[in-house]
Amino acid sequence: MRLIEATQYKLPPAAWVSILHRVSGIVMFLLLPFVLWMFDTTLTSEITYSQFTAVFMGGVGFVPAWLIKIVTLGLIWAYLHHFIAGLRHLWMDVTHSVTKEFGRISAQVTLGLSIVLTLVLGFKLFF
Repeated sequence: MRLIEATQYKLPPAAWVSILHRVSGIVMFLLLPFVLWMFDTTLTSEITYSQFTAVFMGGVGFVPAWLIKIVTLGLIWAYLHHFIAGLRHLWMDVTHSVTKEFGRISAQVTLGLSIVLTLVLGFKLFF
């Protein structure tokens, strides 16, 4: 009976933000070669920039454009979530706002803001 109770535990929003902060850091680290490739191709010349934009329209090799856009969207989410969660932690450190209520509200704002901004930029990416 205790096993069933333990599996029904609901994580608070602050725990989700903490877990996703780590996940977003790992995603950004793993996608660092992709970021460097994007940075290099967009700044080298006008020709490589047009090749870069063509990848998002027609894909590259056997990788379709929609998959590249999904990976880019994952990178966008990872950056936004990591950045906003980092600001949340900085704010808590500077103001010493370490109450349970502030933690809950700031975690909900962090989750909501990162999702909304990702959806806005994802709309721009796909349409």
